[in-house]
Amino acid sequence: QVQVVESGGGSVQAGGSLRLSCTASGLSFDDYAMHWFRQVPGKEREGISCIEWQSGVTYYADAVKGRFTISRDNAKNTLYLQMSDLKPEDTAMYYCAALRNDYCSPRYYAMDYWGKGTLVTISS
Repeated sequence: QVQVVESGGGSVQAGGSLRLSCTASGLSFDDYAMHWFRQVPGKEREGISCIEWQSGVTYYADAVKGRFTISRDNAKNTLYLQMSDLKPEDTAMYYCAALRNDYCSPRYYAMDYWGKGTLVTISS
C-alpha cells in the first residue's frame, strides 16, 4: 500500500524557518513528480512547489519564490521543503502529493497520492 507522510510542521514567529519532510513508501519514487500544496479555510488548495524526478526541474509559486526550496533524497524516498523568512500568510496546512508523471501539475485534483498534511502556524 502506498503511504505518503509529512512531518516537520509547527509554530514559529515571522522571520523564522522550518523544514518539512515527506516520506513515500509503496511506490517507485523516481516515477513521480512530487508536489507541495497548502490550504487555509475558505481557500482553494494552492500548489506552492514541485520537483520533476526525471529532469530535476523545480517550480515555485510566486508567493514563496526566493524563500522556499524543494529538494529530495532518492535513497531515503524523502521530499523536503525548506521554508525561510516565514510570514503570517504562510500559515496553512501543508500537504505532500505524488503525481505519476514526468512533469509537475498545478492541479490538485490530478494528484495520485496525498499525505494527511502537517500544520504550519506563523505568528507576527
